Amino acid sequence: MVDLPRPPRALLLDIDGVLHVGDEPLPGAHEALAELRALIDGRLRLVTNTTSKSRGAIVDQLRGMGFELDPGEVLTPAALAVAHCREAGHARVALLVGDSLREDLAELPEAGEGEEADAVVLGDLGSALSAELLNSAFRRLIDGAELIALQHNRYWRRADGLAMDVGAWSAALEYASGVEATVVGKPSPRFFGTALGDVGAEPGESVMVGDDVEGDVGGGLDAGIASVLVRTGKYSEAAVAAAGISPTAIVDSIADLPGLLGG
Repeated sequence: MVDLPRPPRALLLDIDGVLHVGDEPLPGAHEALAELRALIDGRLRLVTNTTSKSRGAIVDQLRGMGFELDPGEVLTPAALAVAHCREAGHARVALLVGDSLREDLAELPEAGEGEEADAVVLGDLGSALSAELLNSAFRRLIDGAELIALQHNRYWRRADGLAMDVGAWSAALEYASGVEATVVGKPSPRFFGTALGDVGAEPGESVMVGDDVEGDVGGGLDAGIASVLVRTGKYSEAAVAAAGISPTAIVDSIADLPGLLGG
């Protein structure tokens, strides 16, 4: 068990399911975020596994809901995918992502239809996902391409209810091709390390907060970060029991977090 620092030096907050669900802020989220900023002297990163929209679109959405933030506070898997492809020297990549995310991946040279690809970058395609697209990715993996999953969540909560997430489609490609995915979003240790490096904090003096017991809490704990689970968003008692993961703490919502971390 990782001890809970009170107060922490830095705070990592998941966005969807913690600050809001759909286009509706969760009760008390605005006030709690302001209190938390003061508590940690602004050493905050909003860490999201969202791959259906760009960082700019996420910032615009949050601002539209009344949250005050700087774009540099938002960390998404797309930035780590770009860095990974650059380090690996990938000359061409196949992008299986929605149009709204492409601006964050613009520096990656994209493989055209029928061209060889060094990697397949997999994100949320929404309704554009098809068996034909998955099969095209499968063939590239069989030919030697790396599978880069922007995240590995099984499901998430939309405004209309739970929906399958990128991890499910990644698992299908991994099973069919025998290629293990490189995951750049949560629960990747590198994702958490990048966030803490941005604010100059160590794992033992930081706290991660999320609604996903596996990606947020399990990933945070594996990185040595005290991790708090909120009972909002995709939270369910059954998921916690099935995961076999013991959060550092569980709170009803982000509104309870200042009191928990205030020392």
